[in-house]
Order: sequence, then structure tokens, then C-alpha cells
Amino acid sequence: MAKRDFYEVLGISRDADDKAIKTAYRKLAMQNHPDRNPDDDVAAERFREASESYEVLKDPQKRAAYDRLGHAAFDQSAGGFGGGGFGGGGFGGGGGGGFSDIFDQMFSEFSGGSSEGRHGRKGADLRYDLSVSLEEAFSGCNKDIQITVSATCDDCTGTGAAKGSKPVTCSQCGGHGKVRAQQGFFTIERTCGACQGAGETISNPCKSCRGQGRIQKVETLSVTVPAGVDTGTRIRLSGKGEAGLRGAAAGDLYIFLSVDEHPIFERDADTLYVKVPVPMVTAALGGSIEVPTLSGQLTKLKIGAGTQSGRKFRMRGKGMPGLRGTKTGDQIVEIHVETPTELTQEQIQLLKKFDEKGNVSPETEGFMKRVKRIFGNN
Repeated sequence: MAKRDFYEVLGISRDADDKAIKTAYRKLAMQNHPDRNPDDDVAAERFREASESYEVLKDPQKRAAYDRLGHAAFDQSAGGFGGGGFGGGGFGGGGGGGFSDIFDQMFSEFSGGSSEGRHGRKGADLRYDLSVSLEEAFSGCNKDIQITVSATCDDCTGTGAAKGSKPVTCSQCGGHGKVRAQQGFFTIERTCGACQGAGETISNPCKSCRGQGRIQKVETLSVTVPAGVDTGTRIRLSGKGEAGLRGAAAGDLYIFLSVDEHPIFERDADTLYVKVPVPMVTAALGGSIEVPTLSGQLTKLKIGAGTQSGRKFRMRGKGMPGLRGTKTGDQIVEIHVETPTELTQEQIQLLKKFDEKGNVSPETEGFMKRVKRIFGNN
């Protein structure tokens, strides 16, 4: 039976990059590995095809030859590359690594292999929770914070080596930070234990940081909080996290914001809500009232005669500013008609005369009529 095209086996296009090739192989290998599929000849064949395809396509020289000549490039009788390392190993129990071996190989970066790099491990990202008032969220502000971080050691400038000395290339991994071991068919790659992935060892470590290249410090940072932030907004300060090990890149600092509740205003996204007490006379006759805004200014608002409690007015553009320059929200004003207290005798008499005129509370009269109609009262 003719061999299938290597690109077809992995399910990728001919212009696929290295990452796409590796991803496709990982998926097929995980699905069809003999340890997962014992006594399954179909899975074993798929695994063999995927492995053979990956072995060729991951190598730039072999891939170029395959692209030019196809399978003939590796046919010994046709003068090709010859045995590519697939024939003798086999996939059965005689020497092939178990499922854990392929897992280690394909995901070695999660155990500190490729993510650490040659010169140490990148610093960890940090989180800081910061509270701001609603006024600060409205206007934006600058806040100073103090954090304890692992910072680059000043004495050794992050190398981990004492003054007058320097790290030397690791003899175990040759400076690569990784070591490889052959286990049956697979090549297992792990972080070098001698240098912990740094690619270098230190014979005379810095006394200040004990060879780590970083020390604990309390740092003061200024955080710019933009206008319009809300609870859950995240600000990233690049390179302000933990310092990397032995001069590697620092992590990032993430500021998680929470906005405090306000004694007057309530907020829903970019809309502000405020309840404003209004004198009974003003509500009855209509007029102009002053409404507070988060900018600190009092804004005039006209209300009509006969305005009732609970009536809402919209003040456009008086809400929260949009984050990143989006549209500013509105402010909703809810009227609360205030009933007067501690009346003088003169005021009481005037109100009684007012009430005797009748038909001054149409909403109340209408409500009572509906009650009588429902319950059948005369």
C-alpha cells in the first residue's frame, strides 16, 4: 500500500509552521499511543504514521527534501536519506517508552524546559488589589502603592555571581539549560538539574542574594487609574512583578480595582443614579432644583408642576465617563417629594383651606375610586 502524504497524515497544510506541525502531532500521538490503545492495530498504524510524518516535517532539511522529492527522498534504493530512525525501534513493548514518557516529551515546557530559557526562569506575575472611591473612578487619579517583590540584586546586577567573578557554562548541558535522554523511540528533554535550566553555574555566588540574582525589596509604585474604571478593571504594569532568576525577564504586576460604594450616588455600568429631595411646594408648583453631580458641581434641573415622588429625570452626559474614550453615560435623578414637618398654626390652617378646595390630589382620588369599584364599596 502506498504511503500517505505526511501533511495529510497530520491534517495540516503544506505551508504550516513549526508550531502547527507540533500541535497536530501531539494531538494524534495522544489519541493513538499504544499505551492508550492496547491491541488496537488501527491506532498503532495511525501512531506510526504520525510519528514518521512528524520526524520528517519537524526537521527543516528533511522537510525541504520531502517537499522536493516526496517519499523518494527517504527511499534508500532511490538514493535518499535512508533509515530515518523509525524502523528498528518499533512501537510495542520492547523498548518503547510508556504513555508517561510521551507526555513528558511533548509537554516538557510545563515542567520548566522551554519556558525557562537559557538564562534562568522568568519572574512570576503578581497581583495587587486596589480600592478607589467613586469620585476617583469618575475623574481618574494617581495612586501610590507599596509592594514587596523579588527585585534584581544590585550587588551582582542579577547574575548571581560575586563581584569579580561570573557564571560559567554548565558542563552538564553545555549551556542549553536542558538535557536529552533516549528512551526507546522517544527523545525525552528535561530541565538540566545541575544549572536548573539557566545554562550556567556559579562557583562563587553573590553573598547578598546567595546566587539567586534577586533579593526581597519594598518598592513604591505610582499607578495611573484612568477615568471610567469599574470594579474588576485590571491594570497591567509590565515588568513590575517578580524579578527573573539570574537576570531573566521580570514578571508583570496586575492591579485589580474595586470601586467603593458612595453615600449619595449609585452606579450601574456608566449610568449614575441619585435621589433628590424636593420641597412639596416646588413639586406642586414646578420650578428649578439643584442636583449634585460627581464632578462636584451643582446642576440646575427644571421640574414641572405636579411632579410626584418617584418621577425620574435623565441628565444626559452627566454619568460616568467611558473607559478608553467611549461615550459618557447619563445621570438619572429620582424625585423624592418631602412632606413638611413642624408646621406653624398659620401653615396648618392654610393647608386645611387648601384641602377643602377638593380635587387637589387626583391620583389619590382615582386610586380610591378603583378600590371602591373592586371591593364594591359605596
